[in-house]
Amino acid sequence: MKRIIYALVAVFILGGSAFAQVERSNHGKRFEQLERMLRDPSVYRSASGAPGPQYWQQKADYKIEATLNDENQRLDGYETITYYNNSPDPLDYLWLALDENKYNPEDDSYKFDPSSIRPRMTYGQIDGLDGHDNDWGFHITEVKDAKGAAMSYIINQTMMRIDLAETLEPGDKISFSIRWWYNTTPRDDSGNRGGHEYFPEDGNYIYTIAGWFPRMAVYSDFQGWNNKQFTGRGEFALTFGDYDVKMTVPADHIVGSTGALQNAKSVLTAEQQKRWEQAQKEFVEPVKIVTLEEAKENEKEGTSETKTWHYKAENVRDFAWTSSRKFVWDAMAADIEGREDHPMAMSYYAKEAYNLYERYSTKVVAHTLKTYSKYTIPYPYPVAISVEASNGMEYPMICFNYGRTLPDGTYSEGTKYGAIGVIIHEVGHNFFPMIVNSDERQWTWMDEGLNTFVQYLTEQEFDNNYPHRRGPAANIAPYMALPKDQLEPIMTNSENIIGFGSNAYAKAATGLNILRETIMGRELFDFAFKEYAKRWAFKHPTPDDLFRTLEDASAVDIDWFIRGWYFTIDNVDIAIDDVKWYKLNTQNPEIENPIAKAEDELRNTDIADSRNREEGLKFYVEEDTRLQDFYYSYDEFEVTEESKRAYQRFSASLSAEERALLGGDKNFYEIDFSNKGGLVMPIIIEWTYVDGTKEVEKIPAYIWRKDEDKVTKAFMKDKEVAQIRIDPYRETADTNEDNNYFPRSSKPSRFELFRFGGGAARGQSTGSNPMQRANGGN
Repeated sequence: MKRIIYALVAVFILGGSAFAQVERSNHGKRFEQLERMLRDPSVYRSASGAPGPQYWQQKADYKIEATLNDENQRLDGYETITYYNNSPDPLDYLWLALDENKYNPEDDSYKFDPSSIRPRMTYGQIDGLDGHDNDWGFHITEVKDAKGAAMSYIINQTMMRIDLAETLEPGDKISFSIRWWYNTTPRDDSGNRGGHEYFPEDGNYIYTIAGWFPRMAVYSDFQGWNNKQFTGRGEFALTFGDYDVKMTVPADHIVGSTGALQNAKSVLTAEQQKRWEQAQKEFVEPVKIVTLEEAKENEKEGTSETKTWHYKAENVRDFAWTSSRKFVWDAMAADIEGREDHPMAMSYYAKEAYNLYERYSTKVVAHTLKTYSKYTIPYPYPVAISVEASNGMEYPMICFNYGRTLPDGTYSEGTKYGAIGVIIHEVGHNFFPMIVNSDERQWTWMDEGLNTFVQYLTEQEFDNNYPHRRGPAANIAPYMALPKDQLEPIMTNSENIIGFGSNAYAKAATGLNILRETIMGRELFDFAFKEYAKRWAFKHPTPDDLFRTLEDASAVDIDWFIRGWYFTIDNVDIAIDDVKWYKLNTQNPEIENPIAKAEDELRNTDIADSRNREEGLKFYVEEDTRLQDFYYSYDEFEVTEESKRAYQRFSASLSAEERALLGGDKNFYEIDFSNKGGLVMPIIIEWTYVDGTKEVEKIPAYIWRKDEDKVTKAFMKDKEVAQIRIDPYRETADTNEDNNYFPRSSKPSRFELFRFGGGAARGQSTGSNPMQRANGGN
């Protein structure tokens, strides 16, 4: 801090307006209220962000019977759907989702993505240029009404429209049945979320059965029918209902499923039933219902016999299951605050994942349920299941996760944390969007971003040294610093996002973390976020409902943040442009005159004068004392008696507070900030004092409301400042930290000393050459 300016501070009252109002072209744009960008409130969705007094949503109940053929990997099904029209609209047709048709060779999703010829390509990549000829996708064999009459329908790729013979009036319901089958897809080849995985070492399969039956699309107050095609990116928007499902599988298979098992006595051995009962009382260590030894024995031989597993689920938006003879199955109860009963945390995994999943999976499931329940609502379902299936995908009460060990049963730290992270994430999806049921087909970030945010909180509570990928603000800064043509706003349709993970997962989650830690504070944010979950549990919220609820429940105006973070591609880059250091002029001549004299001598000394004195030259006037009498001796910095009396009169006129201020030796700093990235943020300042102590203070983002490009702020400090830094905890996602310091802070970069004919000797630069930083700095 080298710049010192001594200023006279006077106390006065401004008579009238002392400053002209200057119109600025950048005034207020980022602080305009968000309402004009949101959907108008209605009787269905209130301006507070809560469901309105006439909110409604449809309901669909399912009875399904399915048979899994392990010889040809085919699934046959028959379902009866009862659909309730709770809307105020008469309906002449219904839309159902056929997501499995995305893998039909004729689906458009094989055609609309760009492709190119690469210098090296696999057979699969080359063959994929011509699509594929596998018989994948639904085969609908009949659609009938409750009386058994055929119904008219048409299939448009992944959507099926059933035309009704009679209008379905508001308040009425309709039942109809569909018979279908499809060949399950190999997950590695198809990229399907569901399907099968083959294990050539033992000749067995793990089936993950998802998107496996025709499902009712959402009909809502804000969109009508959500019949947007499934292309593999935007996921599922589905209707809540009750499920009664029977799955017939080989008799040596173990089935894990959405819902509660209804016929344990028919499908489990007596010993397995005892273990299941024991698991329901265990809260510390999982109980193995099917052991590793039993799973290995099951792997040895197949069987032509079958068993039917019967599951029921209430108030869920989807239904998925898994089946294999390879499974170990363990379970334990989870103690959830707010529930008198205890949901079961469970895991299904093959020997290939045993050493990792046996140790962590079910405990992580239980931890996830507890943590998410704390930040949202108590987990309402009877079970939560983690299945190791070498991928990651979520459904109500069940999810398919990653986490294989090496052949010798060992695993790396990366694999361990990768498995724990994906288990937390996919189990967490039970809350977003399986319970708080946002439209994934339109807004991926509404489930992935919110879920990733609570995943981050859950990881923190699991391990305070957890190697987080997403959540901390600094982690998203490199993405936000990309060229603008590589970015799009978070509020972008799922199909159109380029940086999918960074945008819809990481940036959306980081925005919530910044709201919690920096803008709203934990107490206000946690209450508002929990209120959003309570309001929209088992309902269909939109982004508008989230934004409005966060403000409504906190009384914090975050429109500026939502506008910038979610609707634009601006980045955060706040710079310290200049700092001026002031000392208060005491007006005491005995103090001020010596200071002024020293400054005057410094200003009026030149190089020649300095060198002359160094060389011992005698000045004429100094040498001939006779001539000095002819000159009038005058010292403008002399402390005269008159100046002392003037100061005494001035001091007597001051109040005690003013006198203390003049004698307090305060330090005044005026800092010029600029907003180079466009995204306004609070200015968080770390003061490092000469004595080594530090202080952090936060200036609210509203400081930018009258000039969004440049602001100046003055401060008074007791101590002398050695350095000023903004965003010291890296909590605003600032994309250029080099301009966060004053004086500027140089960081050493790494470079190599190269020797021809030998290796490279490593050295370290300690300089601040800008060219060095530009050519390889960190």
